[in-house]
Amino acid sequence: MTEPAYLHTTRASYDTVAADYAELLRDHLASSPYDRAVLGAFAELVRAEGAGPVADIGCGPGRVTAHLDALGLDAFGVDLSPEMVAVARRTYPQLRFEEGSMTALGIEDAALRGVVAWYSVIHTPPELLPGVFAEFHRVLAPGGRLLLAFKAGDELRHLDHAYGHPLSLDVHWLPPDRVADMLAGAGFTVESRLLREANRDEKGPQAYMMATKSPGQPRDY
Repeated sequence: MTEPAYLHTTRASYDTVAADYAELLRDHLASSPYDRAVLGAFAELVRAEGAGPVADIGCGPGRVTAHLDALGLDAFGVDLSPEMVAVARRTYPQLRFEEGSMTALGIEDAALRGVVAWYSVIHTPPELLPGVFAEFHRVLAPGGRLLLAFKAGDELRHLDHAYGHPLSLDVHWLPPDRVADMLAGAGFTVESRLLREANRDEKGPQAYMMATKSPGQPRDY
């Protein structure tokens, strides 16, 4: 089967910037209290439900995976970019990182207690997100939790240069209400959402959304 073009360009772009991306964002969580608060709440809720693995999907160089591990979760990372996975493995050799696509995860049904997609769904065309959310639903155990972070808006921005390199990367800014509706269609119950205004280094508002895998089957979308 031919790979969709957006997966190829996303992989190629992040392979190109992997080392510089990791260096530039290495200490980002230390200066991001909202990010830490949301990740901390997610970790506390997952721990309260009992032990089990948590996947950081689109983990990049592994900084969020490592933070989840420090919060007491059995976290591992999955990323489309082999170079990002290589950086993550070098930086955090005690943790597990795998190559993979969020469109078809190599994870068994109902195997996870949690899934985090931290700004990783923003390169997927919005019309394909219901399928991605259905895949997240598949790999989560009943009652499992999903945490999304994404750029809030309703537009496509194309990057020709980022992190000191030329590349070709689409970034989709997503309306939170639309994301919540797609999650419901995939069989999730949205529990919370947070919208914060841009800081001085950002180009627009940022959204966080937490949901649980609902009982029963997702509806056809």
